[in-house]
Amino acid sequence: MDYIFHYDSPIGGITLGSDGDALTGLLFDGEKYFDNTFDGHCKVTVVSAQNIDSFPVFAETVRWLDIYFSGKDPGFLPPLKIVATSFCREVCEIMLTIPYGKTMSYGQIAAVLAKRRGIKKMAAQAVGGAVGHNPISLIIPCHRVIGTDGSLTGYGGGLDKKVYLLRLEGVRCE
Repeated sequence: MDYIFHYDSPIGGITLGSDGDALTGLLFDGEKYFDNTFDGHCKVTVVSAQNIDSFPVFAETVRWLDIYFSGKDPGFLPPLKIVATSFCREVCEIMLTIPYGKTMSYGQIAAVLAKRRGIKKMAAQAVGGAVGHNPISLIIPCHRVIGTDGSLTGYGGGLDKKVYLLRLEGVRCE
C-alpha cells in the first residue's frame, strides 16, 4: 500500500488504500483489522481531496461510495487488488457475487468453496475468519454475509454499521 485517502461517510470515516493502480484497502476507521491493514507501512502518501484527480482509483472509489451512500447500486467496481491469503481471496471473490440488496450465509459460501474444491464439506467457521479479514470492506460486501439462521453475526466495523448498510440496500433486518 503506497497511498491512502480519507472518505467521510454518513456512518463514519473510511480509509482507502491503493498501490497507485488498484484499491487494496477500504476499512471504516477503527475497524477490527484496521491496524493490520493500514499501520506499519513506512512510505505511505496521504492523498488529499485537492489532488484526488491525480489518483484515478481513488476518484472512482469515491464515485462508487457517493452512489452507494445515496442508496443506489453503483453498478460498477473500481479496480481491486485483494492482498490476502489465497483462501481469503477466494472467499472475497465469492462475496463479490452477492448482489446488492441480497445476502448469503457463511454456510452457503462454504458450500460454494467445497464444490469448487471437489470436497464434501467446508467449515463455515473458516469462511467466517476469511470474511472477517476482508481488506476491502463494503465494496467486497462482507456486510451481506449472515448466519445460516438469518442472524446478523459480527462485522468488523460494528453491527450498527452492518444494519445501516443492509437497510440502505433494502434488506430487512430483524
